[in-house]
Amino acid sequence: MDHPELFEPDDPFVARMRAICLRFPEAVEVSAWGRPTFRAGKKVFALAGSGLARPYSLVFKPDPDEARAFHEDPRFFVPKYWGASGWLGIDIDPAAPDSVWKEVAELIETSYRQVALKRQLAVLDEVM
Repeated sequence: MDHPELFEPDDPFVARMRAICLRFPEAVEVSAWGRPTFRAGKKVFALAGSGLARPYSLVFKPDPDEARAFHEDPRFFVPKYWGASGWLGIDIDPAAPDSVWKEVAELIETSYRQVALKRQLAVLDEVM
């Protein structure tokens, strides 16, 4: 089944996510399910867009110790398909100020750390 593309190739929201995600060791962008996914090797650590109803959102894997607090924060939601495995989503205004994007970058880094290999984490810890 083909999925409709959620974003134009030059979408500023995707460009901002790409700039954050591709700075991690061995991170790659792969188009899947009609949206950009960002992977540490083969494992997804971030998705741009939760679906047609929430295109401007980040789907990420939270640290299990922080997940409870996110569930109590109304900004976060449980994304379809991914939520059963502990993933969460947050809607992001593409024109959000840098302070919001800083928080997004922190969520993405935590998600990367949940799925990355030990050698990838070692490289990340050396450069961060």
